[in-house]
Amino acid sequence: MRLSFIARKATSSWLAVVVASLVACGSNSGGSGTGGSGSGGKDSRGSVAVGGKAAGGNMTGGQGSGGSGSGGSASGGNASTGGATGTGGSGSGGQATGGATATGGASGTGGKSSGGASGLGGATTGGSTSATGGQANGGSATGGASGTGGTGGNYHPCPNDGTACKIMPFGDSITDGYNADTPGGYRVELFKRAHADGKNITFVGSLSNGPSTVDSVSFPPHHEGHSGWTIDPEGSRQGISTLLKNDSGSQSVIAKYTPDIVLLMIGTNDCIDSYQLSGTPTRLSNLISAIYVQLPDVLIVVAQPIPSRGDTSKGDDADLSARLKTYGDAIPSVVKSWADKGKHISIVDMYTPFNTAKASLIEDQWHPNLAGYVVLGDQWYSVLKPLL
Repeated sequence: MRLSFIARKATSSWLAVVVASLVACGSNSGGSGTGGSGSGGKDSRGSVAVGGKAAGGNMTGGQGSGGSGSGGSASGGNASTGGATGTGGSGSGGQATGGATATGGASGTGGKSSGGASGLGGATTGGSTSATGGQANGGSATGGASGTGGTGGNYHPCPNDGTACKIMPFGDSITDGYNADTPGGYRVELFKRAHADGKNITFVGSLSNGPSTVDSVSFPPHHEGHSGWTIDPEGSRQGISTLLKNDSGSQSVIAKYTPDIVLLMIGTNDCIDSYQLSGTPTRLSNLISAIYVQLPDVLIVVAQPIPSRGDTSKGDDADLSARLKTYGDAIPSVVKSWADKGKHISIVDMYTPFNTAKASLIEDQWHPNLAGYVVLGDQWYSVLKPLL
């Protein structure tokens, strides 16, 4: 300017649990995918459970060879459609407030899913999900993010040799930490949370800003947050897609820094300019594709953008939040398309927690204040914590 996904409320009473899940190549033994709400835990096979809020509120369970799937339903929404029943595992969908319960396929023995991704989980409040062969610990999901797909095996994107996990914050001015009183942006809170939990992370990129230390620990200041940039170049704006090209004059930042995780938050400036908005999701997908071409196994976490402050008395664009919401609502389908291809990708909802507290979290028309960056850092970390 919490993929698929796990998230956890940490900063205020309204902050919802962001839900995330991952798609990994490989199969899950005897389990079924589940929808529902809250912070999904790992199942007994090492899979990441799925839940949270999705566009449309409905869920289509993933279908695998011999597996069954079940989806959570949205608040007041329709029952989700369970996956096809096979030999192995049964599932039962979580129940949303005012919604219907979705039931998975009949139980069996020894079946496995062949890496198929589940669909988008329905939004719930206080719902829970469970599945024979793997249990997700549901929590409240007010304002949570949607999750796509499930994961097979014990997927962790970070090195297992004791070296720091390389995270590339990739985006525009919100990633940069634009205002003078917010150097380091969300990266400060993200690093603080990770260090407190004993997680070994570092940030990589060609740019640098932020405090010298956080909690008396040296802070890694690097990032790829480019103020004013769009997804692709347009008009007088530069596009971050150009940073992924290897040509005679430069090397792709992905190839140069080889991150284990990319935190992708981009598209706000596209919405500010109303630049070919119908094509914004396609431009985002092409950007993701360019990253995977260079690092096929990298984890990408995609953020749905925060709203605009929308204070017309201060000259704010009254319609910008609606444009950002439209773009953000299209992101889950982009993420799911890559999850269905077996890529490690997740999504985190930044719009919802900000939308209910704009005045206290947004400093100017577009950028978070210090409290807002704490919320962003907490949302990112809720997705990353179980994977680091």
